[in-house]
Amino acid sequence: MNKDDGLEKKLRLISFSGEPFRDRTQAGQLLAEELDEFRGKGAVVLGIPRGGIVIAEELARRLDAELDIVLARKLGAPGHSELAAGAMAEDGTVYLNEEVVRQLGVTSQYIEQEKINQMNEIRRRSRLIRSVLPKTPLKNRMVLITDDGVATGATMEAALRAVRQEGPQRLIAAVPVASEEALIRISSDADAIICLRRPYTFYAVGQFYRNFFQVEDQDVLRILEKEAGRRAGSTA
Repeated sequence: MNKDDGLEKKLRLISFSGEPFRDRTQAGQLLAEELDEFRGKGAVVLGIPRGGIVIAEELARRLDAELDIVLARKLGAPGHSELAAGAMAEDGTVYLNEEVVRQLGVTSQYIEQEKINQMNEIRRRSRLIRSVLPKTPLKNRMVLITDDGVATGATMEAALRAVRQEGPQRLIAAVPVASEEALIRISSDADAIICLRRPYTFYAVGQFYRNFFQVEDQDVLRILEKEAGRRAGSTA
């Protein structure tokens, strides 16, 4: 592991295994087992859509926490849609992966167009989501942000920084699998990081799932509708 002081102080890494999870549900269940300290603490679990919301559902259910979503989008690199040239938060803030931008010669014009594309998608998703589940206040709350995996760290970085602006008491990144590069990158933005697996070889998140099915908008909305019903039941 890179001897980065900030990362070493914040990271709880369970293993270096590259064994794939069965699916996101299993990954969420296994991750929840390592988060018992947050059970019953009034935490909020935020999933990064779309795959992260499946992980978040398992964490929220098993930790008796509130579930919500954080809208951050990857800025895909030209010709490499799965590679992040950066990321954008819901508030419009952009974080660039300078190394990728430099290596691929990504132009400022491309970045500007990608920002427009991703902000349009963020707004579309926000309209859908908030019609089902009102935004959860995060001020002075224990907040866990999760995704199905973290490859470059750009999207998680954007999510962490956006949520930090809302004044949480503590901000934790909790993920099933991540690259070393990503863990180092997000270490300055999270108060703590819990990661189940940090494989030595990391090409893409999908390589660590036997079933890496596409999560659709309707899947996300179904999960959030269940959360809205759970909240309504608890206040009835």
